[in-house]
Amino acid sequence: MSLTVPNDLLDQAQAGEVDDEAFVACIRDSLPYAWSLISGLVEERNRTGADFADNQVPPPDEAARGQLLRCMASDAMRGALERHFGVRLAFQNCHRVAVFAPTATEAYAEFITPRAQILNQKPELVDC
Repeated sequence: MSLTVPNDLLDQAQAGEVDDEAFVACIRDSLPYAWSLISGLVEERNRTGADFADNQVPPPDEAARGQLLRCMASDAMRGALERHFGVRLAFQNCHRVAVFAPTATEAYAEFITPRAQILNQKPELVDC
């Protein structure tokens, strides 16, 4: 299961629209590794003022990897985190998450190219 959904959030969803902040809190609480990684990258990017910050360190274990994959594979979760942090997210392989400033369109466009994906390949990442 991707998320552990509190009853009040489930009730909210059954009644209609879900509050974005409540959904973000559910992501934070359900996927602590993914949350920590993404929020840390947001802080790094904000601190440095760079166009983007990215992670190149594989997750410490399969549970963490699963959290990251579930978070990044869900359009709803990714979109909520992008809105919450005011960034764009991109993803390569099983762990390379990048956080982009909304104005960093050229850097984002380069990161998501087939060329960038191919250049990011390493033998140790074949089965990640």
